[in-house]
Amino acid sequence: MHSKQFQRSKVFTISFAHFAHDVYTSFLAPLLPLLIEKLGISLSTGALLNITTRIPSLFNPFFGLIAEKTGVKYFVILTPAMTAICMSLIGLAPSLGFLFILLFVTGISTALFHVPSPTMIKESAGDRTGTGMSYFMVGGELARTVGPLLVTAGVSWWGLEGIYRLMPLGLLASLVLYIKLKDFDTDRPIQKPKEKGDGKKLLYHYRYFFLTMGGFLFFQAGMKSALTLFLPVYLTQQGASLWYAGISLSLLQFFGILGTSLSGNISDRIGRRAMLLIGSIGAAISMGFFALSSNIFLLIPLGLFLFTSGPVLMATVQDTDSNMPTFMNSIYMTINFALSSLVVFAVGLMGDTLGLDQTYLICSIFAIGCIPMAYLLTSKPKTA
Repeated sequence: MHSKQFQRSKVFTISFAHFAHDVYTSFLAPLLPLLIEKLGISLSTGALLNITTRIPSLFNPFFGLIAEKTGVKYFVILTPAMTAICMSLIGLAPSLGFLFILLFVTGISTALFHVPSPTMIKESAGDRTGTGMSYFMVGGELARTVGPLLVTAGVSWWGLEGIYRLMPLGLLASLVLYIKLKDFDTDRPIQKPKEKGDGKKLLYHYRYFFLTMGGFLFFQAGMKSALTLFLPVYLTQQGASLWYAGISLSLLQFFGILGTSLSGNISDRIGRRAMLLIGSIGAAISMGFFALSSNIFLLIPLGLFLFTSGPVLMATVQDTDSNMPTFMNSIYMTINFALSSLVVFAVGLMGDTLGLDQTYLICSIFAIGCIPMAYLLTSKPKTA
């Protein structure tokens, strides 16, 4: 059995890995206005660029099964460097096809990182899984706060083609992670021994749980993709500078840090369902007001409420107490990325046909559907 003690050093190290990796994946959104201009692409094609990074997530269950049988620490150690190389080269992409290749490889790296890392957090967090997931998600949200500012600064210093100079930071991060995690113990059993065919049994056993979670993620995806991918395009179309758009995206993500840092701990105390309801109601209301006014100060409550669901959903998956936690997380990640890919393309298509103003309003109405889904998704999932 794993320790019930909260191992702060290990949790912080894995959260740093999340930060080091996601700093680079956050480059796409602030660079999208420049890529649209350089390559002459539409919003729906911009959405396809984002979807390309998500396609490898369809293999998450396969990656999860591999991770169940092998050590997972090297996935976490190596992927920040792999992602840094690909994302730092997108400014040099001479064509749309080359850009798609770089983003697809980034997607593979992203999947390899995000499938095992929450299980490593669970191992290190003891009986405070929600708190551990909050630290982990704070690493990701901090990355998405720093990333837009870092790459915008890189563009202002060296131009779009010069951002390859940001690559060494990711290589250095992987070196640090190797030193910190090379002795991480991932071989001891976490739950009861696994049996042949457990993957299929678990999928059937938790089918209602994953259907309900899929419903929540589906209704949330429009609002989330509209803000995290298209916010810089939305603001630059209104005449804002690239710096203003990048700072606005960082503002949203900064307050997302506060939301994620609090939500896991609070959900440990008041329950996962209650925390999801609070976040869903707050995000839907804030998004509605932002869609009507475009006031960037509304990004403050939006960030606070929108990102609260991340650590709570991941903790809920770990609450299932299955004998294959990494596989269970891989199913959650597959559902998350697959649904968000479909919705982000729909958002891009609506942006091309209706304009982003109308699209944002539609997404705010759609987000109301998160509320009943949050109510149905309990901490003790219905399994039959």
